[in-house]
Amino acid sequence: MASLKTWTPDEIFAKVSESMNDEQVNTIKHAYEFAKKAHGDKRRSSGGTYLSHVTQVAGILAGLNMDYETITAGFLNDVVEDSNVQLSDVENEFGSNVSLIVDGVTKISKIKYKSNKEQLAENYRKLLLVMCKDIRVMIVKLADQMHNMDTLESLGNEAQQRKFSEETIDVYAPIADRLGMGTIKWELQDMSLRYLKPSEYYEIAHSMKSKRNEREAYVANAIEEVKKAIANFHIDADIYGRPKHIYSIYKKMVDKHKKFEDIYDLSAIRVLVDSIKDCYTVLGAIHAKWRPIPGRFKDYIAMPKPNMYQSLHTTVIGPEGKPLEVQIRTHKMHQIAEYGVAAHWAYKQGVTEEIKSDKDGVQLNLFKRIIEIQEETDNASDFMDSVKGDLFTDNVYAFTPAGDVLELPKGSGPLDMAYVIHTQVGNKTTGARVNGKMVSLDYQIKNGDIVEIITSSNSTGPGKNWLDLVHTNSAKHKINQFFKKQGRDDDIKSGLEVLNTHLEENGYVPGDLLTSENWKRVLDELHFRTKEDLLAALGFGDIHVQGVANRFTSDIRSEQEKIKQQEAEKALLEQTNQTVSTKESTVKKGSNPADNVVIEGIDNILVRMSHCCLPLPGDRIEGYITKGRGITIHRIGCPNVNSEEKSRMIDAHWANSDNNLVNYPSKIKIDSYNRNGIFNDVVKKLNNSPALVTSISGKVHDDTALTIVVIINIKNLKQLHEVIDTIKMVSGVKQVHRVLG
Repeated sequence: MASLKTWTPDEIFAKVSESMNDEQVNTIKHAYEFAKKAHGDKRRSSGGTYLSHVTQVAGILAGLNMDYETITAGFLNDVVEDSNVQLSDVENEFGSNVSLIVDGVTKISKIKYKSNKEQLAENYRKLLLVMCKDIRVMIVKLADQMHNMDTLESLGNEAQQRKFSEETIDVYAPIADRLGMGTIKWELQDMSLRYLKPSEYYEIAHSMKSKRNEREAYVANAIEEVKKAIANFHIDADIYGRPKHIYSIYKKMVDKHKKFEDIYDLSAIRVLVDSIKDCYTVLGAIHAKWRPIPGRFKDYIAMPKPNMYQSLHTTVIGPEGKPLEVQIRTHKMHQIAEYGVAAHWAYKQGVTEEIKSDKDGVQLNLFKRIIEIQEETDNASDFMDSVKGDLFTDNVYAFTPAGDVLELPKGSGPLDMAYVIHTQVGNKTTGARVNGKMVSLDYQIKNGDIVEIITSSNSTGPGKNWLDLVHTNSAKHKINQFFKKQGRDDDIKSGLEVLNTHLEENGYVPGDLLTSENWKRVLDELHFRTKEDLLAALGFGDIHVQGVANRFTSDIRSEQEKIKQQEAEKALLEQTNQTVSTKESTVKKGSNPADNVVIEGIDNILVRMSHCCLPLPGDRIEGYITKGRGITIHRIGCPNVNSEEKSRMIDAHWANSDNNLVNYPSKIKIDSYNRNGIFNDVVKKLNNSPALVTSISGKVHDDTALTIVVIINIKNLKQLHEVIDTIKMVSGVKQVHRVLG
């Protein structure tokens, strides 16, 4: 994977000087000096300086041709969070617009990514609503995320790398796609895949590299043939090979269950022309020369994607009878395809005027819809489901009888369209006509359908079966809202009764717990606006009473658990002190790893193996008395054992190093040359050894060196040494050694 371009401050100043006035350039220079003074030589966890990071962020923004306020904010995006500078200082020095962007990026940076659905939902809501205040907030954040991903390898912590990559591919790549910023999206996806699926990433990269010459020769020949085909039309066209991204190839391999060699559209060219007329002329010439593959033509010029993307796509049987993918678009369409919303900013035009002049509202449709969803939904999970399900998906386009175009998620039906038009239109729907013919309400809308929604003022509202007929989360939510409002008062009363009864049955006094202070905390934790909203959801059955009650009793249960742990810890230490002199050994017998350990003089105590040093029979071991969690067995010398707490250490040894009932995890690292087939050779050796492989991953360094990390189950230290010796016999392996867990 190629690294991003490294920008120097002077290169940024030179770039912006090409199209900005002196005052704007000087503002950007002032922002650099301001950041330089604020950060000094302070370094980030990746090892680089904060100043270097913000310089690269500003450089990426300059490369996107963003306005001077956005690039200024790029230099300043970390000053409030990571120095002594206050937001008011930024506003005083650079104005309210820059301050708003910096504040937005700072707030986004404080949102901690968690895969837990409820927490992730709330994070998504915060992030998107911050973005709605000014689109440039997200553009700066995407530039920040790109440079963070580019320096991720220097962290050296695989867990952190995976977590950061999951956040990037789950949250930021979809947003870049929805903003039409294709270049950013593909970069983020490729960089994330490198850490999430390293074996697959490097396998695809190696396969692409091995056939690069052959593919480039084929593309060069195809380009010459296209030039000949359009020569008589006197069209000024730029034609070049279109690079395939590793993530897109990986997705095709996974989604279509194909091997790399079975993907036929790796060869692709792009044709850029001056006008829409030229686009269709080139398309006709290509189809006249080569036979198009049925079902592989898409006209995104007539029907643009929701992220403003426009282009003609076709796949033909090209030279040598091989499939060839062709994209045809104007130069302006290409700028939007690559940079999306960012392409709408010009240095000479202020962002405020740009937004005001957006007559068709293309830029802001996404954000208006996000705000609508925020107002319509009661909690974070509903909000996230609607945003991810209805905004970040493939779409179809339908016409109203008046000729208006509506954008709907693929799979939508007439009811989904009715609720997009208006909630009351949806609630009063009685039928639908598509292209002049009556259809059932479970009909799936197709691109280009003319859909007429039939309503009646006498309609009593949605039927219970409507939830099975709609596709979008937004429509489902509105239908549920209708049902909830019908019996909201009863649901609130029922919810309170259910909560009171549950608390009483578990030994609590509801009046002591359901205080205004506790209600405020629980509403915030569960992301409900009012007490009535929560009780109505509880009475309706949207949430479970156990989860709500646990929130009210959390402090009491936490204190009880703390006392219980302290008592258990005290008892364990007393038992240890009493048995030091007796030295009576207690052997736990069984097939679990910890059952094969002897603890001097102690019985009926929880014993578990540490996950940090992964001890094996044959290792010298010792026990560590944890706080409330029994005894953990470590290898002697384990760096994670606190040597200062000697009072917590206890003698331990193996009962039987030859116990064949027990398997123990162990982790080994293999450093080798990166030759073809070496990964498979290592796997074969492991399969023929006593070890049971539970995890294996590889990472390539500079295309010449390969590191393989393997987690295996093994009987003892002797077997581990046998496995290591076996792997050392593989040609190209430089060293094999055991590592901490």
